[in-house]
Amino acid sequence: MRRRLYYMLPDIPSARAMLDALLLARIEERHMHFIAQDGSLPADMPDGTIFDKTDIVHGAQLGTLIGGGAGLLAGALMVAFPPEGISLQTMAVLATGVGGAAFGAWASGMTAAAAPNSRLEPFRERIEQGQVLLILDVPHGRVAQLEAMLAEQHPEAAFGGQDAHVPAFP
Repeated sequence: MRRRLYYMLPDIPSARAMLDALLLARIEERHMHFIAQDGSLPADMPDGTIFDKTDIVHGAQLGTLIGGGAGLLAGALMVAFPPEGISLQTMAVLATGVGGAAFGAWASGMTAAAAPNSRLEPFRERIEQGQVLLILDVPHGRVAQLEAMLAEQHPEAAFGGQDAHVPAFP
């Protein structure tokens, strides 16, 4: 189980120092994501992924729910009022529900990939001013230790909060 921590750093050199400190603390680079103004982050620093920068995950989840519900409703209507000459089974309801969920996830996910991540809204203004956001995914048991270490070694880093839910796949 991992926790997601957010830190605002004043500039790129501070972000690089934070990266070095976290690597020395044995946090793997794949669990760190830096988000800065477009093009300002050096290539050797771990940039945020599409899942960090956009609302693709939230959009796909919402699309799955809405598409699945619409598919189930369409399937139920097709079974209740079948087209002439076709006999539909109850399996049609399940098939249209799954198809609707898949289509909804795809369509909504593609649309949400163009929208900025709504979870990062509190940080957006400071990122546009040149600050750097660090998204850090750490084991639950090391949260207190890392928070204390970072507060001591990097007082310029502003703690931006914590999420209990870290997506499993990105």
